[in-house]
Amino acid sequence: MPRRINRELKTLSVWVLSLAISGCIGTGGIAPQGQSLAANTLVTDEAIRSAAQDAHWPTAQWWQAYGDPQLNRWIDLAVQGSPSMAMAAARVREARAMAGIVESAESLQINGDATLKRHSWPSDQFYGPGKLDNSTTWDNSAALGFSYALDLWGRESNASERAVDLAHMSAAQARQAQLELQNNVVRAYIQLSLHYAQRDIVAATLAQQQQILELAQKRLAGGIGTHFEVSQAETPLPETHRQLDALDEEIALSRNQLAALAGKGPGEGAQLQRPTLSLGAPLKLPSSLPAQLLGQRPDVVASRWQVAAQARGIDVAHAGFYPNVDLVGSLGYVATGGGALAFLTGKKLNYSVGPAITLPIFDGGRLRSQLGEASAGFDIAVARYNQTLVNALKGISDQLIRRESMDKQQGFAAESVASAQKTYDIAMIAYQRGLTDYLNVLNAQSLLFRQQQIQQQVQAARLSAHAELVTALGGGLGAGNDVPEPSKTLPSKTPAALAVFDH
Repeated sequence: MPRRINRELKTLSVWVLSLAISGCIGTGGIAPQGQSLAANTLVTDEAIRSAAQDAHWPTAQWWQAYGDPQLNRWIDLAVQGSPSMAMAAARVREARAMAGIVESAESLQINGDATLKRHSWPSDQFYGPGKLDNSTTWDNSAALGFSYALDLWGRESNASERAVDLAHMSAAQARQAQLELQNNVVRAYIQLSLHYAQRDIVAATLAQQQQILELAQKRLAGGIGTHFEVSQAETPLPETHRQLDALDEEIALSRNQLAALAGKGPGEGAQLQRPTLSLGAPLKLPSSLPAQLLGQRPDVVASRWQVAAQARGIDVAHAGFYPNVDLVGSLGYVATGGGALAFLTGKKLNYSVGPAITLPIFDGGRLRSQLGEASAGFDIAVARYNQTLVNALKGISDQLIRRESMDKQQGFAAESVASAQKTYDIAMIAYQRGLTDYLNVLNAQSLLFRQQQIQQQVQAARLSAHAELVTALGGGLGAGNDVPEPSKTLPSKTPAALAVFDH
């Protein structure tokens, strides 16, 4: 009985000594210092609540507000065929696979191996003399080995959750790439529509100039005009033809750009028809934009997941200061001598099982440096998140200001065009009746042309501003649908945020 008590005391003393020795490496003085900005210090509502959970992506296709089926189809082509989206989707799959690799460390590990070999035993001071001296025998073995991490300090579980957080961050970044691609397609499509509208203005101007030339020639033939008036009427025609050719070039280049965004060749872009969206199309905004929309921005969500991943990294680094205990064992057969399969007999069976303990004692500062690195990484992630949040708020505010300004400018531009049109009509009637010279008509026509160009540019800028605002709000003017919070312990089960990018 005393002997048994002594054995238990020895075991206990080993544990106490292990813990005492591990205390030689302390974590004192190493802690993260960064703090995330509170939402109520920037907005009046808790804007980033959903960012702490899985991403709540908007499901509405915001570009359908432009009412152009060809645009809808081209965005679908771009999302499916763009090389940038293919790379983003591959990064998500890579992150998920890496999360699965890290998660596997929490599971039971079983490995098997077997060897069958002939062994020639020499006669020397190491092997002989003995029974195997100068003989050749079978030296075979087969074994199953297993290990299981008890994870007493949560190192493996935290590493697994960290990997899943990084996978979610990768999914958010892929969503950001998708949103930017959609925005680029919409803006390029608006420019294509603008070039067509500008070409209509120049074509109408050319037709009017030709009518004025015909009228000047008739006046000359009737004896009431001059060669100078005919020369004046002929002068602007080459420049107008040049402008038409330049706009044809811009249309072709815009088609090439849309084809490239969709991952297609120039031949696909040449098949694009004239856009049917109206540059002056009404684009309504909701009466209020809830602050929660900030939480569906992909860059905010990605930064939030990065903060969570770095926090897990600190826990992983902390666990390294404590003893690591794994349960290991083996079951197998081994035999030297006999027949080729003699080692499979029952009397050759052997097994082992028990705990394996690794204990940090002195490591030259490695563990403390790892913890310091993790803490600094957390501070960097928090600072990046705070900067992303500030930039997001600025971006949304800028786009709201720009959108409101574009609505006002559109009204002013329409008034200017109406006034210029009235001036041109009066000048044209006066010229036809011989009450004024051609110079006044030319000046009025140039003014009308400039005002029409400005109006088209303002309308296109207004549509682009709407696209930028929707993009700044994460892809929608309304809050996205709620989805379940992702499982952090089973990364093999595809979370909703990752499933978006599965093909």
